[in-house]
Amino acid sequence: MAEVSVKAEASAQQQSDDGDNKKTVESNGDSAAENQTLSKSQRKKLLKQQKWEEERELRKQRRKERKQQRRLQRQSHHQEEEEEEEGAYSQSPRKRPRREVTPSSLRLVVDCSFDNLMLMKDVRKLHKQIQRCYAENRRALHPVEFYLTSLGGQLKQSMDEKDKGWVNWKGISFKTEHYSEVVAKEDLVYLTSDSPNVLEELDQKKAYVIGGLVDHNHHKGITFERAKELGIDHAQLPLSSFVKMNSRKVLAVNHVFEIILAYLEKGSWQEAFFTILPQRKGAVAVDQDGATVREKEEEDSDSDPDTDTLEQTRKRT
Repeated sequence: MAEVSVKAEASAQQQSDDGDNKKTVESNGDSAAENQTLSKSQRKKLLKQQKWEEERELRKQRRKERKQQRRLQRQSHHQEEEEEEEGAYSQSPRKRPRREVTPSSLRLVVDCSFDNLMLMKDVRKLHKQIQRCYAENRRALHPVEFYLTSLGGQLKQSMDEKDKGWVNWKGISFKTEHYSEVVAKEDLVYLTSDSPNVLEELDQKKAYVIGGLVDHNHHKGITFERAKELGIDHAQLPLSSFVKMNSRKVLAVNHVFEIILAYLEKGSWQEAFFTILPQRKGAVAVDQDGATVREKEEEDSDSDPDTDTLEQTRKRT
């Protein structure tokens, strides 16, 4: 009986194996038949789909690399923009020689009443510019009376978060009031590049107002309009009379502040401009005729070639 049972099991296993082999043959046959029934176009699509699946990870890696590259480009752009707005300084403050300081009676006011027109990231840029103004005034040869008016909102929040020591700053007056409530109206002069009036000299009795606004020209002309609304004097720095730039004429708050400090020290607008303006602005000196010094040199060279020849002849003899 045991022998019969073993034979029966072996027979059943053989039949099962034969069935599986038959199914495999049938499956392979069906697959081959299916491939034979696919058109050339369908086979191309199938191969394309298989290749797409195989390269999935490669595409993912490439997307990651492109994203990282764009992020680095944005960071580089923001850094250049901040350097342009804040200015570049070739000499460390600690290396500056000690000089005899003579305070000026001139007042410089940063009008911070534009807080609601700026994004927080631009408010933080304004905060940095104000820090620069304060630092430069502290080590200036003729420091001015520095006022910060309409202080509040996002700017005060940024100062509280990023620079808690600002409350101990010396030589600066912090005011929550508008500048028109701090300084007599007849003493005010708003510095704005949109004014038709050109500032030739600084009046030590005046208070010059600088608009505390970083908006990338989104609110063009607003400082000029505010000055007219209040009926106060306004003027622009004599930039066009001395300098030709390849970039926008609007300057950052700290640039205007530092140019005035430099003018008080040097007594020359041109020296002040070229001392402070960053190289990125592409500033070129302008002569009295309105032409740049470089253009003048080229014109003289083209119009009078015989002079050079005569000079060379004299040197040879």
